[in-house]
Amino acid sequence: MQKKDCFYLGIIAKLHGFKGEVSLFLDVSNPAEYATLDAVFVEIDGGLVPFFVQNIKIKTKGFVAVKFQGVDSEQDAQRILKKPVYLPEAFLKELDQTSFYDHEIIGYTVIDEVHGDVGIVENVIDMAANPLLQLNKNGVEVLLPIFNGLVQKVQRKKKELYVKAPEGLIDLYLG
Repeated sequence: MQKKDCFYLGIIAKLHGFKGEVSLFLDVSNPAEYATLDAVFVEIDGGLVPFFVQNIKIKTKGFVAVKFQGVDSEQDAQRILKKPVYLPEAFLKELDQTSFYDHEIIGYTVIDEVHGDVGIVENVIDMAANPLLQLNKNGVEVLLPIFNGLVQKVQRKKKELYVKAPEGLIDLYLG
């Protein structure tokens, strides 16, 4: 499995007990969607290594307790601590024309219905109260709150995100 064919799921954050179990932080909107994982890919020395899930329990604040097959001691678990975890892109269900996965729109051009091209997506800042699109327009940072109705259309083939920003917001940054 190649990293380019995968998406970042999270990171093995800490040990969970003394029998090889770990706490995996899932960097996703809804961790419960991953409660039935069979396997993940852990990045070790630049390559992706498959790890098969023996048991998984949803915890709080994006954490899950995971027991991987063959990771049976604290020493085994230490070897994968702080390592990034990936899943194949094929794992993701296909979304409609106004929805997106945070990781997929990095690098997309954002086109506002009033202002046209307002920048390139650099990051999706996943704040619980108000997630934001972080854009770069010729060196100027533009932050757009993600709310129901912001995204009008996602053009995956063209790598474009069409939005309807709140009136006056774009002017604050680019006016």
